[in-house]
Amino acid sequence: MADLVLPKLGETVTEGTITRWFKGVGDAIAVDETLYEVSTDKVDSEVPSPMTGVITEILVPEGDTVDVGTVLAIVEVSHDAPVADAAGPAPVPVAATQQAPQPAPDPSPIVAPAHAAAGTPPERSPEDPADAGNGRLLSPVVRRLVREHNLDSATLVGTGVGGRITRSDVLDVIDELGRSGLRDGPVASASTPDAAAPSTRARPVVPAPVAAAAAAEWTDGDSRFEPFTNIRRRTGEHMVRSVSISPHALTVMEVDYENVEQVRRAHREAWRAAEGYSLTYLPFIVASVVDALGHWPRLNASVSDGGLRLHRRRNVGVAVDLNYDGLIVPVLRDADSLSVRGIARAMNELAQRARERRLAPDDISGGTFTISNNGSFGTYTTAAIINQPQVAVLSTDGVARRPVVTTDRFGNESIVVHSVGHLAMGWDHRAFDGSYAAGFLGHIKQMLEDHDWGAEL
Repeated sequence: MADLVLPKLGETVTEGTITRWFKGVGDAIAVDETLYEVSTDKVDSEVPSPMTGVITEILVPEGDTVDVGTVLAIVEVSHDAPVADAAGPAPVPVAATQQAPQPAPDPSPIVAPAHAAAGTPPERSPEDPADAGNGRLLSPVVRRLVREHNLDSATLVGTGVGGRITRSDVLDVIDELGRSGLRDGPVASASTPDAAAPSTRARPVVPAPVAAAAAAEWTDGDSRFEPFTNIRRRTGEHMVRSVSISPHALTVMEVDYENVEQVRRAHREAWRAAEGYSLTYLPFIVASVVDALGHWPRLNASVSDGGLRLHRRRNVGVAVDLNYDGLIVPVLRDADSLSVRGIARAMNELAQRARERRLAPDDISGGTFTISNNGSFGTYTTAAIINQPQVAVLSTDGVARRPVVTTDRFGNESIVVHSVGHLAMGWDHRAFDGSYAAGFLGHIKQMLEDHDWGAEL
């Protein structure tokens, strides 16, 4: 007999909900055969079997949420058949084979919520029939989409195994309602100007999740209780642990983005025509960070075994806001091998899959440095918390038109209006000191201000 356990589904994922068993007691299973579906706060995955044999007992039924490492079932192993690695084969994202092609979105959702300001429909109460699924088994992600978009699950047609409603089914209905104008508000558009980030407007228009709250029932008189979701609990636990482990320090540097701004203006129309989305500041920032990591290797590192482990690969994670419900950090792997255009395209793809909760565990693991971009909200300076076990996190805040003093080659000073913003980096004082942190930020600043970005495009 052998125990079938819930495998690790990502660096920060500690539990999952078994949403469907594809096999039952007495069924024969083979290595790599799809065994069950698990939903976490970040991804839905179909998990293949790590062994060959017969299921003799299922210990965790559909709908139960359990910790990673929990025994899900007992299997009578066939000893003459191959057995996969004990950790099990890599889970496969559910939507990877189900999601219909979607129009290319703007990469800006990687730094801003992917929804329209006035288009958020009222939330259903937890007892609403749509939330309950009318007796139909819905994964947490599908349940959330049904609730947030005010849909009736009884009217949805499922294309999954056994008629199960998949995320793709719900997204198709949402897209169709948006095209026909039947939704309670505008459908979020990837090309919405407000989604570009960081913003150069002095007064950015920031979407606010108030429509649902305003329509909610105030069951307790002057207050309403909202229990923490799993992603809120896990985020809090991770942040508290990070603050308790790392001696956080903050270094802030002002950057004149006019060099980047001039290139963006010159290439804006051609870029949109060729790529289908806006050219934002973020690809230039990421490219500068990646270059700086190569010269300041202690930033591209993690703390382990009482020391600093420096990484050869530069895998940069960029935080994505999930409609104000939480954050996820997909990773640009080997970002130093990408051009500015390649970085923008990679972020574009990750943003789309993050919005649709189609990221695989590998998409959110292996990061060596993290960027948290709040610029679309017009922030001035953000003190972000380090994503453990990394040693630093960079916040790219709002960019605005401001008067600055410039000096020509003859030493003459003049006041001009440029696009200016802050780079704020939280860092671990165990790994290096303030001079090293300032040198790293200075490298990024110099590259953004002086590099020939036009030649790269």
